[in-house]
Amino acid sequence: MKITSVLVATIIATGFTSQLTAQELTGREIVEKVYNLPTGDDQTSNLTMTLINKSGKERIRKIKQFTKDMGDMEKNIMFFQSPADVKNTSFMSWTYDDDSKSDDQWIYLPALKKTKRISSDSKSDYFMGSDFTYDDLGDRKLDDDTHKLIGEETIDGIDYYVVESIPKDEDYMYSKTKTWIRKDNFIGLKKEYYDEDEELLKILKIKKFEEISGFLVITSSEMENVQKNHRTTMILNNVEINTGISDSKFSERMMMRGM
Repeated sequence: MKITSVLVATIIATGFTSQLTAQELTGREIVEKVYNLPTGDDQTSNLTMTLINKSGKERIRKIKQFTKDMGDMEKNIMFFQSPADVKNTSFMSWTYDDDSKSDDQWIYLPALKKTKRISSDSKSDYFMGSDFTYDDLGDRKLDDDTHKLIGEETIDGIDYYVVESIPKDEDYMYSKTKTWIRKDNFIGLKKEYYDEDEELLKILKIKKFEEISGFLVITSSEMENVQKNHRTTMILNNVEINTGISDSKFSERMMMRGM
């Protein structure tokens, strides 16, 4: 009985300590956990991008995309399949683990039969008429921002951390962001983007995530530009993970050649 009591006491104390540790996580540590969520070695999926204007009119774009973790970098390539006016357009990005290296991004425009590199000055441009900028499509480095835990909320019975991130670069396109991050799995379910005047510009909402091949995958999301009253939804289907995508898939030659 005495041994049992000691074990119970130890378990309770350990649980309390774990809870206390979770409560004492810093903003940076919380965001780091988001960054470190496992995603697998590679991923293939069909992406449906829907652009919705203030009148409710929709433009739907079908995309095939491939992503691969190369160890010291992650590569992604998208091939637009429809409609006709964007068919055969492709986009590629390379994201480096090295904090000193910025993302490399390219877009291939079939009408010009030319691959264009996205310059740093163009990262704030909107991608293919959507509400995502080229910078949004990249993977922002953890220490590009100062992260502060500014609160905790419970929404629909789910507990969230609320983290404010302020860019260290004063000339960055957003003055700050706020992210609502689930405590149970560290998925960011909502993110607010503020413009240079600290006015709310955009809201990203994660509508659905699924467990696929043992990994949590965001399969439905929406970016709303509240200033322009315009929305972009992203729906992932036919997601396959760890299929062994060839390294040769991610090249300018493949962008021009297509799938």
